[in-house]
Amino acid sequence: MIANFLLVPVTISYLNTENYGIWLTLTSFISWFSFFDIGLGNGLRNKFAEAKSKGDLKLARAYISSAYFTLGSFSLFLMVAFIAINFFIDWTVVFNSNLYLQKELSILMPVVFAFFCLQLVLKLITTIYTADQHHSMQGKINFYIQIVSLLAIWLMTKTTGNSLLIFGSIFSALPVIILLWFNFFSFSNTYKEFKPKLSLWKKEYLKTIFELGFMFFIVQLSGIILFSTDNLIITQLYGPEEVVPYNIAFKYLSISNMVLSIILTPYWSTITEAYIKGDFDWIKQSMNNLIKISAGSIFLLIIMVSVSSFAYKIWVGDNIHIPFTLTLFMAIFFGLTNFYSPFTYFINGTGKVKLQLISLIATSVINIPLAIFLASNIGLGVSGVIIATIICLIPHTIICPIQYSKIINKKAYGIWNK
Repeated sequence: MIANFLLVPVTISYLNTENYGIWLTLTSFISWFSFFDIGLGNGLRNKFAEAKSKGDLKLARAYISSAYFTLGSFSLFLMVAFIAINFFIDWTVVFNSNLYLQKELSILMPVVFAFFCLQLVLKLITTIYTADQHHSMQGKINFYIQIVSLLAIWLMTKTTGNSLLIFGSIFSALPVIILLWFNFFSFSNTYKEFKPKLSLWKKEYLKTIFELGFMFFIVQLSGIILFSTDNLIITQLYGPEEVVPYNIAFKYLSISNMVLSIILTPYWSTITEAYIKGDFDWIKQSMNNLIKISAGSIFLLIIMVSVSSFAYKIWVGDNIHIPFTLTLFMAIFFGLTNFYSPFTYFINGTGKVKLQLISLIATSVINIPLAIFLASNIGLGVSGVIIATIICLIPHTIICPIQYSKIINKKAYGIWNK
């Protein structure tokens, strides 16, 4: 977390405010394509945990092989397709940036996208560790990526001039290099018996993963539209410079969500196993504790808002102004997110995601036009973008706790149990 926050001032010192805003918008844009894993990651997470808990190691390996080779083939197709269409896109229009960046962006975009596609495949190793309840491994990998990235950017500030192309290429390549090493290490040691093998790829195994994974895919796609379009909306309405204060407020208040996520992460796969075994008493006790911790994270948000001006000054200095109203609405956003997060992890762990899917699709459809309406037509500015997301979150804060109550008390029927 510290490394992640130190990256912001170091990156701003290397890039100017406009280029940093472009980079933030660019990475948000690229992250939209994360749904191209077509839900295989989350589908593998649940199915691998089920097979392993039943002692069927051959089936578990078949699931891994099917996921790796399918996603690998699909990622290769995406790379080729993106490189082909890149010649016809003016990225300065997409990111509302200066024309002198046209050539640089036309080179950078396929480079970043290619490394992103490789990440889609390689990060499946973190899914396997998480499904096997070795939850700290994902944190370790993220830690190594953040530390190496921080060191690399610091060295760039000492050795090279301001270059979005160099920065983006190095920043995109480092996670791939680290994940590639972890894949080789894991399949040579810890998960040697699960090493992907092409002969184990079977249509029926892929179908099993995909049936559940496809629902996660739609949930993921809707979530990306709901949560990752803000930067592009702000860029188009107000320019890339305005993305910077928005993201600083977002990163600052996301501390509460990060802390909560550290605690919640192990529970997805653990709930999957407990649910299969019918251990509802353990689930109830765990959920009660998680709800209390979630309430504590909301209290942390209140403290963070009260000291926000002081924290911003220490973190990024006086050059970037973050309005208090933006901080306040961002805190409300994370407060709602933290409130329903434990229920979401429970629902994802049981695989009963159809209602969540419908709710997310409905809210993601209205999010973009609502954000533009509030920000531009009503005149709420950048704060209007996050207010739109808050409005779209409200249904989830109602639906998720109700579904949890119905499932845990064995009163879920129809859409509540699918």
